[in-house]
Amino acid sequence: MSEQIQVEHNPQNQCFSAVVDGHQAVLEYRTVDEQTLDFCHTFVPDTLRGKGVAAVLAKAAFAYAKEQQLKVIPSCSYIATYIQRYPQ
Repeated sequence: MSEQIQVEHNPQNQCFSAVVDGHQAVLEYRTVDEQTLDFCHTFVPDTLRGKGVAAVLAKAAFAYAKEQQLKVIPSCSYIATYIQRYPQ
């Protein structure tokens, strides 16, 4: 399923989101300074949990941070776990 998930970045709302089966999952961040993002909250509706949706959001968010040469603060517990599973 994760290959089909389209992630959108909304800089104005400071989030990455994906709509799957009519349900929206979101990874929210805060801009700490010009070089740092705080990935502060990840939400996946119950109906989508266990399907890799949060991992797809995290992968897209980290790809963006790397592309922009930004540091990431993993204040969201899911993001901290993701970093342990997939160190980059």
